[in-house]
Amino acid sequence: MKKIFISFIFLNIFTLNSYTAEIKDCSEYSKLNPKYLACKATNLAKDTIKYQNEQWSGSKKDKKNKKD
Repeated sequence: MKKIFISFIFLNIFTLNSYTAEIKDCSEYSKLNPKYLACKATNLAKDTIKYQNEQWSGSKKDKKNKKD
């Protein structure tokens, strides 16, 4: 069970790098440093908020047009 849990954590750490857009440069920290993970998490959250605003802003306009 420990091996599965540890491998899951490492898998998430490695895929975190591939999905995030570099909003803030986190390369100044070591990958095992907690500040690095916090930096990546912040970038991921900002990118997610940006994506949601872009995707959902259009759906509000579509609903207004359908009512007209």
